[in-house]
Amino acid sequence: MGKKKDKDVDAEDHGKVQRSSKLCGTNYPVSIAFIVVNEFCERFSYYGMKAVLTLYFIHYLHWDKNLSTAVYHAFSSLCYFTPVLGALIADSWLGKFKTVIYLSIVYVIGHVVKSVGAIPDVGDSTVHVVLSMLGLVLIAFGTGGIKPCVAAFGGDQFDEEHTEERRKFFSIFYMSINAGSVLSTIVTPILRGDVKCFGGDCYALAFGVPAALMVIALVVFIAGNGLYKKSPPEGNVLVCVCKCIGFAIRNRWTNSKKRPKRSHWLDWAEEKYPKRLIQEIQMVFRVLVLYIPLPMFWALFDQQGSRWTLQATRMNMDFGGGFILKPDQMQMLNALLILVFIPIFDMGIYPLIRLCRIKLTPLRKMAAGMILAALAFCAATVVEINVIKSVVEPPPAKESLVQVYNLMDSEVTVQFPGQTVLSDPLKSYEDPSGYTSLPLTGESQLYTVTVTHNGAEYQCGLTFTEQTAYSLFLHTAQPGDTVCKLVKDHITKSETGAAYLRFINTHTKNINITVGTDEFYAAANYGISQNISVPRGEYNGVVCETNSDQYHIDLGLLDFGAFYTVILSKESNGLTFKKMEDIQANDIHIAWQVPQYVFITAGEVMFSITGLEFSYSQAPASMKSVLQAGWLMTVAFGNVIVLIVAEGAGMEQWTEFLLFAGLLVAVSIIFSIMAYFYTYVDPDQLDKIFREDTDDEKVGSSDSKKNEAVSLNDMPKQTKM
Repeated sequence: MGKKKDKDVDAEDHGKVQRSSKLCGTNYPVSIAFIVVNEFCERFSYYGMKAVLTLYFIHYLHWDKNLSTAVYHAFSSLCYFTPVLGALIADSWLGKFKTVIYLSIVYVIGHVVKSVGAIPDVGDSTVHVVLSMLGLVLIAFGTGGIKPCVAAFGGDQFDEEHTEERRKFFSIFYMSINAGSVLSTIVTPILRGDVKCFGGDCYALAFGVPAALMVIALVVFIAGNGLYKKSPPEGNVLVCVCKCIGFAIRNRWTNSKKRPKRSHWLDWAEEKYPKRLIQEIQMVFRVLVLYIPLPMFWALFDQQGSRWTLQATRMNMDFGGGFILKPDQMQMLNALLILVFIPIFDMGIYPLIRLCRIKLTPLRKMAAGMILAALAFCAATVVEINVIKSVVEPPPAKESLVQVYNLMDSEVTVQFPGQTVLSDPLKSYEDPSGYTSLPLTGESQLYTVTVTHNGAEYQCGLTFTEQTAYSLFLHTAQPGDTVCKLVKDHITKSETGAAYLRFINTHTKNINITVGTDEFYAAANYGISQNISVPRGEYNGVVCETNSDQYHIDLGLLDFGAFYTVILSKESNGLTFKKMEDIQANDIHIAWQVPQYVFITAGEVMFSITGLEFSYSQAPASMKSVLQAGWLMTVAFGNVIVLIVAEGAGMEQWTEFLLFAGLLVAVSIIFSIMAYFYTYVDPDQLDKIFREDTDDEKVGSSDSKKNEAVSLNDMPKQTKM
């Protein structure tokens, strides 16, 4: 019967080979083309949506940076918790093909809901938040659920003898992931920023295009239905492992006093589970213990899409020649560098290290990868310290910020009672020297400010509120009279790199000003326009209209993140203006982020790729999926760490970067100590040990032989894999 069954299986397999079409006479099944295209579109969909997610939270949902970062990493974490659920569904219930289909539908629905939530006309802000969160949850279940299925399903398409073709397929599959990532992180930020809809950045389109790509991914995958090899669900080894562990714990708890002690706590499962399975789980646990410190690496790595993107928004993104990078496009550098670094490390750096007779074990590589990631955050700290020099931080409680504009015809002196701020004389139409901190006795305080002009003193009663920035404009209403006008200022820089602009009209007529597509109105006699953000660029030929005249002025460059006040004056030869820079432009170029991306990508090559290879080499073949689940859990918990720090630490960004770098160095030391005591094993030796145990048991009674045979038959999948 056994031989007949084997022949039937062989015949069935042979039939599948005959029916399976090949690509251009090669050993590659045609079906893998559908799988590769599906993966490219799905990764474009995921990374494209995720690239603009942080800025969406800030600009569209109007969340602060910490909440935006926390939700971003909560979503990322959920995306790495759900693969376990997807694997359970595929292996225990639906099979890989149906799991990919059904969860891809969930994925598409999530994208559609997310896109609808980005349409301003659909409901109010509460509706937008609800739709956005619902969409993200569905996307997390979709992308996470299919993550463990698609690659494995692609590997199933190959015949057993075509191992080289299968290996090359996984390389092509990996390339499709990176290609989708690179292309999407270039395209979707352009759709967000360069296309305007509903009066602002077009997030609906930036999310809608990834949704369309996910629809294409689903259609392409279904189109290959008739070409796929489909294996029925065979049971999930993770479930079996969990049951074995649970039984061992219960058995030890209830019978530890009745029975003799055992060498390992998992040995308490011997009454129900085969010795082979118990030994395999013990080997897996040795690796899983090493996973404990690993989430800290992912806590740093995944901040590329949150904290590093926010850092990029406060930098100069102009590369010259009209090429301006968007802050959320910088993430593409990681995907590009990973493709470059893998061959450089494999064919260059690692061989050179071996030539120096340095033994670079997998665990040492991983520890080095952690150090490189820590260095990346040290580099990010240095960049952040320089970036914040052009940022005006909001004043704390019981403080205000104030800057003074002297629009008088000669210099003035401004004195605040009991304070030494602004003690130097201010020249006429001089650029303000910057914001000065003004202490308050409570939530607000009335200051009687003394202004000295041409030897005469004038007093102004001005009320300042805590945690607010102000501009104090001094001008003459009529000869011998001084007017103090106090205006609240917006000092938070744009997260898109836009400049802020306002006009002061000293003309006797109202003026309408058109800057690009933005309209400003400044009333006559020192009226002040709204402070409006305008895209960074050159603005020449700006139209200024009164009810009777039209003028053109050249404002020149309005640079990244700068705040400008333009004073319009009527002269005999027309309208003149003076442009003042209230807050400095972003003067640190975004290219200074390249070193931190180089370090983090090099760390990824040494840590992530090596870690997977190490894990797979240290466990039996039947336990690969368990280790894959454990590895994905480290990514998920790493994002949880960022979520906790972002919401709970409340520290300056550069100190937060430094904290993460220090924590990872500490964790790398702990990991190195654990690695020092780790003994590498050969999983193939398990078969030899198991055979020896079986031979020893053959010497025993026939009843023992029969019982052992029954135990082994209880888990045919484990013994065959």
